[in-house]
Amino acid sequence: MITRRRTLDVLRRRAGALPSAPLWNAAVDEFAAGAIGRRDLMRYAALLGLAGTGLAAPGARAQTPAGKPGGTVRVGLLTPTGAINPVTLADPPSIGLVAQVGEYLIVDDPDLTLRPGLAESWKSDAGAKVWTVTIRRGVKFHDGRTLSARDVVATFERLTDPATGSHALSILAGILSKGGTRQVDDDTVEFRLDAPNGNFPYLISSDTYNAVILPADYAGDFESNFNATGPFKLEQYTPKVGASFVRNPDYWGPKALPDRVEFTFFADEPSQVLAIQAGQVDIINYSPQGGQALLNDPAYRILRVGSSAHTQVHLRTDQGPFQDKRIRQALALTLNREGLVKGLLQGDGVVGNDSPFSPLFPSTDPAVPQRKQDVAKAKALLAEAGVPDGFAVTLTTQKFDEIPDYAVLIQNAARQIGIAIDLNVKDQAAYYGKAVFGQSDWLDSVLGITDYGHRGTPNAVLNAAFRSTGSWNAAHFKNPDYDRLLADYTSALDLPAQRAAAGRLQAFLLEETPVIISYFSDSLKVTSAALSGVRYTAISQLYFDQASFA
Repeated sequence: MITRRRTLDVLRRRAGALPSAPLWNAAVDEFAAGAIGRRDLMRYAALLGLAGTGLAAPGARAQTPAGKPGGTVRVGLLTPTGAINPVTLADPPSIGLVAQVGEYLIVDDPDLTLRPGLAESWKSDAGAKVWTVTIRRGVKFHDGRTLSARDVVATFERLTDPATGSHALSILAGILSKGGTRQVDDDTVEFRLDAPNGNFPYLISSDTYNAVILPADYAGDFESNFNATGPFKLEQYTPKVGASFVRNPDYWGPKALPDRVEFTFFADEPSQVLAIQAGQVDIINYSPQGGQALLNDPAYRILRVGSSAHTQVHLRTDQGPFQDKRIRQALALTLNREGLVKGLLQGDGVVGNDSPFSPLFPSTDPAVPQRKQDVAKAKALLAEAGVPDGFAVTLTTQKFDEIPDYAVLIQNAARQIGIAIDLNVKDQAAYYGKAVFGQSDWLDSVLGITDYGHRGTPNAVLNAAFRSTGSWNAAHFKNPDYDRLLADYTSALDLPAQRAAAGRLQAFLLEETPVIISYFSDSLKVTSAALSGVRYTAISQLYFDQASFA
């Protein structure tokens, strides 16, 4: 008991007189009470920038490469959907390409622990409204220019400017505005937020994949040079065909092991499977629907990373039958969530509870009751809503990963309570429309299924998909009570306050059910057995600097 008390006292003293000390001490109290484990405490230490706690990851990189140098890693990738521009991209293939050259202030590792990247350190004021970041010295862009705070300021001014078409606005809007990023000196940047945000370091990390640090004078010509700071630099890029990158000899950190990384673009996942079976590529994306033939073959290895990625079944709340929340709840109650994880995902995922709060997040409240299949209750809700015999509706969605199969399973489940669903499955371009935030089946359909990528916190999805003015709000859910609960969660600074606010949000979304989130899917890759050292994130970044061949 004395030893444990001394350990806790040492932990409390780690933050010293820093403004964030009260937040840290609240987390230590949670740890002492058994409400959080060591891993969550470690994540929180890193979030606050407390590398000196002895718990947060101290290094700039995960580890020094230990494999054999040399060789070319050949990657199979789906064809990027448009021009490669870090400011506006949103598709996984483009994210994977940019990861070869681009770097972030902070790195969000697969276990959701933050560590230094181009930022050596970060800290907040006592109210978590002003965050100060110290930039790493000695970093050079591929064109030879030295990175400075000026480049960081310009990057975030670009990302927060509505005139640039920045995809990061879906995350940063209402949190960091244009003019809120300021240079203190050559090595220091200050972020002045629109409102307090205890999770802000995640929003300027690799978690926001658009936040690649680019030169201050970047003019949108990324495809011509891929000029950034990373361990590889561009050799050649041919749209619709492929790309290659070579080791950056002037990289600030440990030099990459491979000589080259070569990407070949494919139209679909079956083509990638055939390519790896033919020995044409060394790594591809893996999905249970398309890669079963590789699962038990010793010539390959399956890599898995836990993820908050999910599909949202949006139920339009402003028109049609789903205006009545009892009908929304009824459809949600028809689904066998455990069966979906076991069958649809082949066990590579976890059950969801109709909110974006994944079990991965330290702030998620596990005490909120889990929604389970209950067909009798679903029928009773339909009767209460005045449609005891059900109704007909069209489900519009996309051809991507498991989604078409999921749509069929929803169709079959809904039939149990008399809801007749007609499926309208389109290719991704048609589903999302010409512009991400313009008119599209995604935002206009009464019932649809949309894929949402992994994030290190739920903030981005809570803000964009559910807030009354959210840019991804396909359910057209406009509820001032939700907006207030979201503001409470966003401004909660310590872990106990975050979990309490999260619990209220989780319960509210479970009651209102503007979307159905029945599972969170793991992120998987398949590589040849000879390739090791590959690192990747569930958000689609691929890292090959530590990769080597046996």
